[in-house]
Amino acid sequence: MSKGAIAAWDICPLFRGIGCASTLINFLVNSYYTVILGWAFHFIFASFTIELPWTTCGNPWNTESCSSAETRTNSSNVTQLSRQHLLAVDPAAEYWENRVLRISSGIDHLGTVQWDLALCLLLAWIIIFLAICRGIKTSGKVMYFTATTPYLFMITLLIRTAQLEGASTGISYYLKPDWKKLADMTVWSDAGTQIFFSYAIGLGALTALGSYNRYHHNSVRDCLLFAGANTFTSLLAGFVIFATLGNMSYVSKVPIHLIAESGPGLAFIIYPKALGTMPGSPIWSFCFFTMIILLGIDSMFGGVEGFIAAISDYFPQMISNTWYRVSFVAATCIISYAIGLFMVTNGGMYIFQLFDYYSGSRIILLVTFMECVVIGYVYGWKRFADDMKSMYGFSLKWFCCFYLCIITPLFTMVLFIFSVIVYEELTYMRAVSPEPYHFPKWAVVLGWMMASSSLFLIPVVMIVELIRTPGSFIERLKYLCTPRLTQHNNCLNSPTLIDPENSDNREASPKDNREGDISTATFIQKN
Repeated sequence: MSKGAIAAWDICPLFRGIGCASTLINFLVNSYYTVILGWAFHFIFASFTIELPWTTCGNPWNTESCSSAETRTNSSNVTQLSRQHLLAVDPAAEYWENRVLRISSGIDHLGTVQWDLALCLLLAWIIIFLAICRGIKTSGKVMYFTATTPYLFMITLLIRTAQLEGASTGISYYLKPDWKKLADMTVWSDAGTQIFFSYAIGLGALTALGSYNRYHHNSVRDCLLFAGANTFTSLLAGFVIFATLGNMSYVSKVPIHLIAESGPGLAFIIYPKALGTMPGSPIWSFCFFTMIILLGIDSMFGGVEGFIAAISDYFPQMISNTWYRVSFVAATCIISYAIGLFMVTNGGMYIFQLFDYYSGSRIILLVTFMECVVIGYVYGWKRFADDMKSMYGFSLKWFCCFYLCIITPLFTMVLFIFSVIVYEELTYMRAVSPEPYHFPKWAVVLGWMMASSSLFLIPVVMIVELIRTPGSFIERLKYLCTPRLTQHNNCLNSPTLIDPENSDNREASPKDNREGDISTATFIQKN
């Protein structure tokens, strides 16, 4: 069965809403994630100067409180200053908020669209469109470049930053564990959510990309390689970042824990500031932000392709020919770009934070929990194990039973409960303000509406499926909990065919027998 996130739930049509929820979360994430690429493009273009613009004061966007790091380090009590105060007068912070974002006082003051960021965002979406509009063959070739080139930049940056004074202090801080943090539920919740997003679990992207594999392709091996590569990449990026932060701590005489921060501030304030202190800083700045863009675009290929596959598989007429697919991909990119335009206004950062905090962080845990429960207990872990055996040639019954039915549902539910317990209303700490910005009540309500919209699809689709199916309530449940596809259970005994007319380049089964093609009345009579 080669299907996207929605049509894949033909294994249990009653719960097709789970696929719809994953697809909606994926769409929301794609819409705001690309804004980061727009910011990175801005910094790349700003790097084509002799002196980086965020390293000095005296520019039109600077305030009277702006002062360089050298001026601040002359203060005898600099180590007692708070991080907010240190950044409040830093030219990198003022460049980020007063030049790049031109940030307003709050979400209720959106202001106007920043044309330079809008063009950078448009450039990102044009690249994504050109890469995926013709299908996986085109984007797959591009991924060979976008997935490998960032490692060259990371290794180059690591070699350079490791030679800086204080780099060993930063790396030591990075590797030294703080065991007390293990008792903090917030750490577990944030780490778990990060893992889910890092692997694109529950977003439908892996389902879509996996649908392009041959039936007997060893996906287990791919999963192990994928996990290892992701872990290696995260560790490598950590060495690069904390070696740089260690140098910043050495130069500014400020403890490293006051310098390090998460979120956009790390990539667009702290690291650019560090790059500005290096000889040949424009070159290193160009390398760093090129790496950010390549990593981001590579992630977007999978995310957008996951959404395209989910919708087009459920409405196959959308990809009946190349022109229809190109038009559908273009419409998706245009709509996502229009949403992103709200995030490049003066108040766009507040909307970005709203999307980032509510659109999928804790909801994706609940969606994944439902996926495991339905596949493990409704579709049946034994049937799922038999499917995997027919694909890979070896049994994974113990894995399906233990992890799919027990460990993974328990793990995801515990993380979801932790995220609910430690939940705090969204705030945004501006780099040039000592006090956090508290979002108004209406914005919080809007955020929760956005979060619940994906979950709302699950019961809605369930009700629609029940209404569309004739028969008694029990007969409807029985029919909707029975897999619609039969060919996936006997593919081991059938030759694999490649359909030359398949625009998505997926495998075609020798005979596309669907139980859903027979009338519901016939099914009910048989049962």
